[in-house]
Amino acid sequence: MSGQEHDFSHLDRAARATAGVARSPRIAVTLTIGAGVALAWFLLGAMAIRGAESRLVGAPGDVLLENLPSLPLPDFLDRFFALCLAPSPLADPVGLQAPALALMWFLMAVGTMLPSAAPLIRTYCEIADTARIKGEPVVHPLVLVGGYLTAWLGASVAFTMLTLAVYAFANSGQMLDPVVGFAGAAALLVAGLYQFSGLKQACLEKCRNPFSILFANWSAKPSRVFVLGLQQGVWCLGCCWALMLVMFAVGAMNVFWMALIGLFTLIEKQTAGRVASRVAGAILLVWAAALLLVSA
Repeated sequence: MSGQEHDFSHLDRAARATAGVARSPRIAVTLTIGAGVALAWFLLGAMAIRGAESRLVGAPGDVLLENLPSLPLPDFLDRFFALCLAPSPLADPVGLQAPALALMWFLMAVGTMLPSAAPLIRTYCEIADTARIKGEPVVHPLVLVGGYLTAWLGASVAFTMLTLAVYAFANSGQMLDPVVGFAGAAALLVAGLYQFSGLKQACLEKCRNPFSILFANWSAKPSRVFVLGLQQGVWCLGCCWALMLVMFAVGAMNVFWMALIGLFTLIEKQTAGRVASRVAGAILLVWAAALLLVSA
C-alpha cells in the first residue's frame, strides 16, 4: 500500500480511530476477546449470586456472594439462570434445560480457557502482520478463535450430558451444587490421575509451542485456519478437560474455583516442565482420599 492509503488525517477523530482498528486486526481481536471474556465472567458472577441467594444449604463462598449487589437483569437472563439452577431432580423438560446448561459450560470455557489461548492468538497475529507487510493474503485472526471455541462448544455439550446424568441421581438441592460423597471423590480422583498421564503432557506441549504449529500449517484459506484453530482447541481440551471435573466437587457455579482453575491453566501452559501439573495432581489425589474417608 502507498503512504497516501495510510493517511487518515483528513478524517475526524472517530473515523481515524475506526480506520486504525480496521488496519490492525490485532486490536480488533484483543477488544473482541476482552469483551467476550468480561461478558462471560459477568454472567457467571450474576448466576453465582442468584445461586447463593436461593441455596438452602450454604456452599463455600456463598457468604461473600450474598453480600454482593444483585443487579436487575432482563427476563431472558433470569429464565436462563433459573434453568441452570433448577431443583434436582430436574423439574423442567430436558429439552429446555440442556441448551441452558450447555451455554453455561461454554461461558465457563470462555471465561477460564480462552485467556490461556492468548499466546496462540498473539503468535498468529505476529505471523499475520509479517505476511501482511510482505503483501501476502491473511485470514483474520477471529477465524482461528472461532475454530478454537468450536472445540470447547463441543466439550460444553459433553459436560452438559454428564451434568444431567450426575444430577439425575441427586435426591435434593439444586443443579450445580457440589457433588459430595463417592461421586465427588471420583471426579477428583480422575482429575488428579490425569495430571500425571502422558496424554496430558503431550497435549500440554502442543499448547506451549504455538509458533512451530502455526508456522508449519500456515494458510491463506479461511477453512484451513478454522480447522487449525479447532485442532488447537482440541489440544487445549486435552490439557484441561479433567480439571473441569473439579467443578463438580466444588459446585459448578463456584466462581472462586473457576478463577483458580483459569489462573492455574494459564500458569501451567506458560511454565516449562511437569512440576505444576504434578503438584496439582497430588493435591487433587489427597483431596479425593480425604473425601472418601469422610464419606465412608
